[in-house]
Amino acid sequence: MDEVVLVDMMDRETGREEKITAHEKGMLHRAFSVFLFHGDSLLLQKRASSKYHCGGLWTNTCCSHPRAGEEVKEAAVRRLKEELGICVDDLMEVHSFVYHQEFENGLTEFEYDHVLTGEYSGTWVENPDEVEEVKWVRLPKLLEEVRKNPAAYTPWFIVALKEAAKGRV
Repeated sequence: MDEVVLVDMMDRETGREEKITAHEKGMLHRAFSVFLFHGDSLLLQKRASSKYHCGGLWTNTCCSHPRAGEEVKEAAVRRLKEELGICVDDLMEVHSFVYHQEFENGLTEFEYDHVLTGEYSGTWVENPDEVEEVKWVRLPKLLEEVRKNPAAYTPWFIVALKEAAKGRV
């Protein structure tokens, strides 16, 4: 069973729940978003169309949920490897925020999201169950695209991008 860690508004663990059930009930849970940069470019992924929500939308390099007993950074390193075959372990947490988003399919994202950044200039191998496409985008161009067409991006990405990109543009 794929579980998420339930938390309160201070990110203190309050329990665990099956991932889909937590999203059906809109339960606050821990998540993370990884932003890998190379200079002023960000590595973006387009979520696989088959994802349970936000399929086919562009988002940060990697995002997911830590397992019970797993540190956020440890989970981020694991998911980068699983989704993109990328090995980066010098990630730094730069921000965290809580967001709430209801989707047309009845699922709700209510997450305490930890934003981590790192540097990367290597290659990747997309896991087709997770990722449809990957590309580098220069931050000035990306910020303009997000402003013009926010519906092409995941809601948490739009919130996290500003802090993750601070000092890079």
